[in-house]
Amino acid sequence: MEKKTFKDLETEVWLKETCSGCGACVAVCPADALHFPAGDTRAPINSGYCKAVIDGVPCGACYEVCPRTTLFRPETPLGSYTGIVSAQSTFDVERKQSGGAVTAILTNALEQGLIDAVVTVTEDRWTLRPSSAVITSSDALIHHAGSRYSWWVPLLASLKEAAINRKYRRIAIVGVPCVVRATKALRESEHDLLRPFGRSIRLVIGLFCTETFDYEKLMEGKLRHEHRIEPWQIRRLDVKGKLDILLEDGSTTSIPLDELEACVRPGCRVCTDLTAVDADISAGAIGSPDGFTTLIVRSDTGRGFVDSAVRAGRLITGDEINQKIIERLAGQKAARAP
Repeated sequence: MEKKTFKDLETEVWLKETCSGCGACVAVCPADALHFPAGDTRAPINSGYCKAVIDGVPCGACYEVCPRTTLFRPETPLGSYTGIVSAQSTFDVERKQSGGAVTAILTNALEQGLIDAVVTVTEDRWTLRPSSAVITSSDALIHHAGSRYSWWVPLLASLKEAAINRKYRRIAIVGVPCVVRATKALRESEHDLLRPFGRSIRLVIGLFCTETFDYEKLMEGKLRHEHRIEPWQIRRLDVKGKLDILLEDGSTTSIPLDELEACVRPGCRVCTDLTAVDADISAGAIGSPDGFTTLIVRSDTGRGFVDSAVRAGRLITGDEINQKIIERLAGQKAARAP
């Protein structure tokens, strides 16, 4: 069967504005011919070359890894899992989101040699502008803890740097549900160009996500110009039915999500997955007490990484979970898409 190309992606996904922006196609293109243009987050563009289109060489890697070639809806609101716990890091994580549990799990994994790299989001502490990066030390991981996953960034674009250029073979990926969906395709694919990526992924941590925001539209257009909030004044952003902005002076501003519709990436509007059901571990603030992270453990791999962090004294867990609120919000997201 003839493999599809970026032309098919363009027709079926990009022009329909359903692109998730995960960056997987950028990472796996063997010709490095796909990229997101500066200032335009809607979809990648092609540089003008494609080995399949121009030279007739079978490829199709970009199409096979895309999470939006078919619209996905979880069979149940939370997907399959083996356990749900509240969790908290036992060490101080400056600017942590909720309980710092994800940082604790990954810090322990790096220190124990269970992984050798983390593909994640980092940010400029002054502007809060996000970028994807490859982190290989626990100190750097702790320093970047709390980076805003509510901002859009083509996170998986950095997977090529980790798996192909640096040849790491024990990679952890931390990303929102569309990123997790793309990693599932990578892990399961028998495509010759995708196997090196899939075999290099050891752990996938998915983050609860309602939608992601365009940095320029939200930060420059909404927060700076309408609310007079500068990025360096922001300590934390939380999306829990509204956008809560905790400032460095301790004050809080909340903005209803319906006021932020113009700032949401178009591709987020077809996403039905709140809790990243294809991850090894899913994590978010919903359902746990303040200062704790909800962890949904979905695989034996996920359980092993959580248990290792607990044994090492890096993580504590409890069973104080409001599962009904997670299921309610997950159900609402599953029902909103076409």
